[in-house]
Amino acid sequence: MSFEYIVNRRVEFSETDMAGIVHFSNFFRFMETAEHGFYRSLGFSVILSQYDPPLGFPRVHAECDYKKPLRFEDLLEIRILVAEKRPKVLSYIFRFTKIDGENRVEVAVGRLTVVCVSHAIDGKMASVTIPDEIFDKIQVAPTELLQ
Repeated sequence: MSFEYIVNRRVEFSETDMAGIVHFSNFFRFMETAEHGFYRSLGFSVILSQYDPPLGFPRVHAECDYKKPLRFEDLLEIRILVAEKRPKVLSYIFRFTKIDGENRVEVAVGRLTVVCVSHAIDGKMASVTIPDEIFDKIQVAPTELLQ
């Protein structure tokens, strides 16, 4: 069972704006990449094509609060924590930390809520219960980590 996943990455030049700061929209890409890494670490993917109909986890809520800027080549730690787990819904908190030697500075905090859905052939989606083999691998992070 797992309640967190951590990934480190360098800020790429293409992720910055004309002021040399990471463009705000990239934090949502970072969240998605960390979320997919979390799923892979548990042995599954964001797209569950082995089910009939296939299942997925579309977003129903996304937000990010920015505290400090990130720049090209900064080392970034992205930490995903499971904040809530319900039969059809998972919510995450993302902590973005700039690592500079021994110094660690939180630069942003994001939140994401996803719902497990089935994908019908006609394109319609319907919320469904998260399969037990996935649900049982995920636990909510301890309260002290979520604050």
